[in-house]
Amino acid sequence: MEIEKIIDELKKDIRETVKSYGNKSVVIAFSGGLDSTVASLLTRDAIGAENVELVNVVYGPFTYNRSIEIVKNAARKMGLKLTFVESLKQREIWKYGPSCNMCTKTVKMNSVKNFAKDRLVITGSNSSDSWGKTGLKLFNGIYAPLGDLNKDTIKKILEYYSFKLERIGEHAEREGCKLKHLLKIMANIEYHGKAVSLSNEVLLENVPKNMEIANVKIVGPLSKNIAIINLKPMLENVDEIAKKIGELGVIDEVIVAKKPLILHVIANPSIFRVEESKYWIHYGKLQPEFAVPIKIIWKESKNNKLRTIHVVGVEEWKNYQKESKNLKIKLDTNLNQKSSCLLL
Repeated sequence: MEIEKIIDELKKDIRETVKSYGNKSVVIAFSGGLDSTVASLLTRDAIGAENVELVNVVYGPFTYNRSIEIVKNAARKMGLKLTFVESLKQREIWKYGPSCNMCTKTVKMNSVKNFAKDRLVITGSNSSDSWGKTGLKLFNGIYAPLGDLNKDTIKKILEYYSFKLERIGEHAEREGCKLKHLLKIMANIEYHGKAVSLSNEVLLENVPKNMEIANVKIVGPLSKNIAIINLKPMLENVDEIAKKIGELGVIDEVIVAKKPLILHVIANPSIFRVEESKYWIHYGKLQPEFAVPIKIIWKESKNNKLRTIHVVGVEEWKNYQKESKNLKIKLDTNLNQKSSCLLL
């Protein structure tokens, strides 16, 4: 069977890479998601469970409560040692605008590397992310055994192992920390940070775990937190949930995404002046996490501190039916691999 051959080759590559590195013990940057789980299963079988330690970075108030239990359960099922490492350095990144990629590179991976010391760090990075574009599997003490693989192949490997992933419940495909739903500068963690942390926790406490989309996006100017509730499928109790979120002291307005929306976005010149970057942010990063179609009205930032984007406003897209017919955008189904903007 083809997948068995791929698995055998991957395990051989892992064994040889670990041996050449000089320390038979390794650390895996583990999130509990598809990629890191597959990397963990392969590494366990390649060099033995006793030589593998999973490390999960906890982002304080921005880590979902469910995430901790999911990671614990996965480690237990795989029979692997698990260690939690806490980091709150992402607050420094969000001072300059949303940037999940920078968070992963500088907060998550640096935290794991510092913990690992002289041990090789293994990551689930693959051809669908920025690491895969480099063509490097081993760099600076970090090794990506899945570097050449696409998502479909990785999913087939997981199926081969008959390992069932648990979900946080925020997205059927791409889950992470709560901070990714703060689409604005986090100038005040007690106001902006609490808004995204508390609202998303309240939402997940009141929806089923099998939702396709379940998040609260926090947008608006620095002086106002607007909560946009995205649910797919829509739930009958959404108004009750909206009321609970609206009662949080750090939320100023609540919008339930039931109709198409227009987002007003201020962007750093390096993004605003590159059409491919704007396209990627619109259709690759934002649209997949909104429950309704979105249109973006872009404006170039004059704020030198803004490195990425800030969604300053939102309104109903009233002319959606008319305008959508005139849209001549051919959606790229391989957006993850063709992104020219690595900031977000």
